[in-house]
Amino acid sequence: MKTTIRLYDSYEGKLREFVPLEGNEVDIYYCGPTVYNYVHLGNFRPTITFDLLTRFLKEEGYDVRCVSNYTDIDDKIIRESLKEGKSEKELSQFYIRAYEDCLSELNVLPLYRHPKASEYIGKMVSFIGDLLEKGNAYRGKEDIYFSVKSIPEYGRLSKQRIEDLESGKRIEVDDEKKDPLDFVLWKLTDDEGIKFDTDIGLGRPGWHTECVVMANDVFHKPMIDIHGGGFDLKFPHHENEIAQSEAENGTRLANFWMHVGFLLTDGVKMSKSLGNSILAKDVIARHSGNAVRLFFYQSHYRAPVNYTEENLAAAKKATEKYHLALLRGRRRLEIQGVEAGDLLEEDYRAFLEALSDDLNVANALTIVDKEVKMLNALLQKKESDLSQIGPLVATLTRFFDILGFSFPIEPLTESDRKDYQDYLEARERKDFATSDLLRSRLMEKGLL
Repeated sequence: MKTTIRLYDSYEGKLREFVPLEGNEVDIYYCGPTVYNYVHLGNFRPTITFDLLTRFLKEEGYDVRCVSNYTDIDDKIIRESLKEGKSEKELSQFYIRAYEDCLSELNVLPLYRHPKASEYIGKMVSFIGDLLEKGNAYRGKEDIYFSVKSIPEYGRLSKQRIEDLESGKRIEVDDEKKDPLDFVLWKLTDDEGIKFDTDIGLGRPGWHTECVVMANDVFHKPMIDIHGGGFDLKFPHHENEIAQSEAENGTRLANFWMHVGFLLTDGVKMSKSLGNSILAKDVIARHSGNAVRLFFYQSHYRAPVNYTEENLAAAKKATEKYHLALLRGRRRLEIQGVEAGDLLEEDYRAFLEALSDDLNVANALTIVDKEVKMLNALLQKKESDLSQIGPLVATLTRFFDILGFSFPIEPLTESDRKDYQDYLEARERKDFATSDLLRSRLMEKGLL
């Protein structure tokens, strides 16, 4: 029986019961990185959040298709490629590989698709052409713009009224625009950056169009279940995505909009532009992918979390404790030829209930910590009750998989098996000196 799931929908501004739009299928899209440099640690908080959501929904029996994009066409990429003397493609491919190395270290599930903006130029041109025909877009002196006032509901996601929005640091002001809130759909240019000769002119797409087009195309539908990203994308990026989707398809693009809180450094949002960013690859190398995951889990995904090396070190120590308990438990069972057994149903249901409450990982972790403590207590006894150890190992294994921790455990060696067999035979013939020596060796390895 599936758990009743409640997720916070930024669009409605409240917790709502989650029910897929179509049967058992759940479609998730979250905004990925602009690949012009190594990503900072905060960029991976949405990634880990949506990976956890995917794992949880799969555990609940849903067929999940999770997609995230690469923005590989952008003025930042052009500037960096010129600086480094590389093509935009060479530069973006290098940083995509670096990003995917981090995904692997963080044990992120393979995505259903990982589309690149450069692969969708034709579809974006067609999409913008439709908006021009419908009157939702117009040509300025140089660029093509979306007319925000053509969408009466504009501002609903960010809870702002058009008349209250003023030209500011997040809004481009340009003489070409009919309204300062209007945004670029297609940049008509003959500069030295990458550009495409299309029916709507020589140029390249604006940032706000690519995700709408990719989501519509990958999922073959105008409305998906969940769309999200970092909290900073709510306005203007996601607001602008919704506006385009309303104009083209008459939908808000996603049934649920989910936004992930900032990673802070000394109370200030981590950002490359502010110069306070810490590269994810360096943090992972110093601590581990598991530690990064647990560090983020210790705050609710919608709340901000402050980066400190001390917090990462504590998370690393905690995940190593989890790994050791699971390792010793598995080996204890394996050396004695005992299966892990059934899940502890009460704890398993409580764990899923916690995650069903808008991914309340903190409550789920209290159950994990309780079981780890119980398992360690059993493993310390001379005569362990394998009937209790087995279900704990099985349940913790399932929990760790849902949480996305990677705890590889090498199989027992022939030497280990021989030591155990020799230990049993020494006990049988009452050779206590040999059995004590072997017992000590086996206990050091967690086999007794």
